[in-house]
Amino acid sequence: MAAPPPPPSSSLPSTKSLKLRLFHSPLSLPSNNNSAFCSNSRHLTLRCEIKSFDSHRNWTIERVSDMSNKDSIHNTNNNNNSSSSSSSSSSSLLSASAASSASGLQTKNAKKVVLFYCPETKALADKIAADSDAIELRSISWGKFPDGFPNIFIPNAQGIRGQHVAFLASFSSPAVIFEQIPVIYALPKLFVASFTLVLPFFPTGTSERMEDEGDIATAFTLARLLSNIPISRGGPTSLVTFDIHALQERFYFGDNILPCFESGIPLLKRRLQDLPDSNNISIAFPDDGAWKRFHKQLQHFPTVVCAKVREGDQRIVRIKEGDPKGRHIVIVDDLVQSGGTLIECQKVLAAHGAAKISAYVTHGIFPNKSWERFGHDDGGHPETAFTYFWITDSCPLTVKEVLNRPPFEVLSLASSISASLQI
Repeated sequence: MAAPPPPPSSSLPSTKSLKLRLFHSPLSLPSNNNSAFCSNSRHLTLRCEIKSFDSHRNWTIERVSDMSNKDSIHNTNNNNNSSSSSSSSSSSLLSASAASSASGLQTKNAKKVVLFYCPETKALADKIAADSDAIELRSISWGKFPDGFPNIFIPNAQGIRGQHVAFLASFSSPAVIFEQIPVIYALPKLFVASFTLVLPFFPTGTSERMEDEGDIATAFTLARLLSNIPISRGGPTSLVTFDIHALQERFYFGDNILPCFESGIPLLKRRLQDLPDSNNISIAFPDDGAWKRFHKQLQHFPTVVCAKVREGDQRIVRIKEGDPKGRHIVIVDDLVQSGGTLIECQKVLAAHGAAKISAYVTHGIFPNKSWERFGHDDGGHPETAFTYFWITDSCPLTVKEVLNRPPFEVLSLASSISASLQI
C-alpha cells in the first residue's frame, strides 16, 4: 500500500485535511465480514484529519473517513469495539505508508549539486560524492604556462548553467591559494543557480589580531578576498568551513558571502562512543581558548582545563581544574602545528595519574613533519606516547603522510560536507 507524496507543510490547508486514494491487494487487509475493508475492493478514497505534520516524516492521523459513502469507517454490525480496532488499524497503515512515502520524497527532492575540486582535495571529493547520490563530481584542468603561472580550464562550462555548484578548496600554501582564487571567482559568473565554497580549513586563522604596530592580520585579508567573490544568480556565495580558530573571525566577512561555521567535534563524539572504555573518558582542554570553543559540545564529559603560566622566562602548563587520575584523557583543540603545547599538556596529565592519553584536533597541519614527534602508546606509557591521535581530512597533505601510522586516525568530514551542501 502506498500513499501519494505529501504536500509541503507550508501548503497544508488550515483544516489539515488530506484526501488520499489507497490501493491494496486482497491479501493486504482483513477480509472477514466485520472488516472495514472488503477483500475484493481495489481502492478506497479516504479523508484523513491530520493532527500533526512533522518535517514530511511523521503523520499523526486523528480520524479516518470513507469518502465514498461519507461515513466514518466502521464495522457492518456497528460493534463499537470492532469499529475502534478497524479505525486504529487503518490509521496505523496510513501512518506507516505516509511516513515511508515522505522519506522517499525527501531523498528524491535532494538538491542536486555539481562539485568541483582542486588536485589536493580529490580524495575527499570522492568520499563526498560517494556519500550522496545528489552530488556530481566535475573536474577542472589545472595546468601551468612555461613561466609557472596557472593555466586553468573548466570543461563544458555551459553545462553547469542553472545548476547548484560547489568548489572544494584547500589553501595549504600561498601558491595554491593564487591558483584557486581565479576559479572561485569564475564559477559564480557561469549563470549557476547558487555557489558554495567549501574550505574545510581557514589557514590564516591564527593570524587574526595585531599585537604590535606593524603586525599584519592576514586572516582579515583572506576574509576580504573571499568576501569579494562575485554574486551568482542565486545570491551571495555560501562558505562552509570547520572549527575556525577565533570566533570573532566570522565578523571579518562582508555581505557578499554567507559563512557557515561547522565543527568536527560530532565526529569525535561518535568515535569515542565506540571505544571499549567509553565510560571512562575525560576531555582535557590545553588552554582557555580551546575550552571556550568546544566545552558546550562536550559538556556531558568530565573535563580537565589546563593553562599556561609563566615562571621566570619559561611558560609551564599546569592543571587549572579537573582531576585526570585513572581516566582516559582526550586532549581537544582546533589545530596543531609543532605540537609543543599538546606534549606539555600530556606530561602534566600523566604526572597527575592519567591512565591513557589521546588527542583530537580538527586540523592537523604539522609543518616540517612535526607529526613524527607523536609516538604510539600500546599500553602503560601515557607520559611519552598517545593511545590515539585523531585528525580530520581538512588538511589533505597531512592525511597522506600519517595514513596508517599509529597513533593517528583520520575522521573524514565527507558526510558533514555532504549535509552542508543541502542547506
